[in-house]
Amino acid sequence: MRKLQIQDPDVMRIAIQQEIVRSEESRYDHRLHALLLVTSGHSCGDVARLFGEDPSTVQRWVKRFESGGMEALREGERPGRPSLLDAAQSGRLQKDLRKTPRDFGLDATLWDGPLLSQHLRRNYGVEIGVRQCQRLFRQMGFRLRKPRPQVAPQSDPIRVAAVKKTATPGKAKGP
Repeated sequence: MRKLQIQDPDVMRIAIQQEIVRSEESRYDHRLHALLLVTSGHSCGDVARLFGEDPSTVQRWVKRFESGGMEALREGERPGRPSLLDAAQSGRLQKDLRKTPRDFGLDATLWDGPLLSQHLRRNYGVEIGVRQCQRLFRQMGFRLRKPRPQVAPQSDPIRVAAVKKTATPGKAKGP
């Protein structure tokens, strides 16, 4: 039988490993396959090389299996990093977000990630990055709004019409 070749095996290996990591079930199956090879006489080091894992990881899987069976190979709950805001601070922050940033001495009319980060640093003594602040908005049930462009009244009427979302009543929109 002719040996089959996969094009770009290094790239494909990375893609397959990423696919395994993506799904909890795939990670479980990955561990089962590794253990199957160990039970067939392969060393943890050999299996680790084949699977692109660290040998200590495969050893840990074997120990978990021996102490808790197949169920021990499943993913457990991961609590994640604890929140930097306690429940009282979180409630206070929700009230803050119902006000405008100007109420807190900030030079803006709408909240965004950088403003919230600055507000938390000033008023709560908490350092949270902009991206995490954007997640906080979503977790608290807020959504980010973008300000609508404003056109000065003395501006060109054609440019004013182009910026408006709806046509002036009684006038046709467009050329």
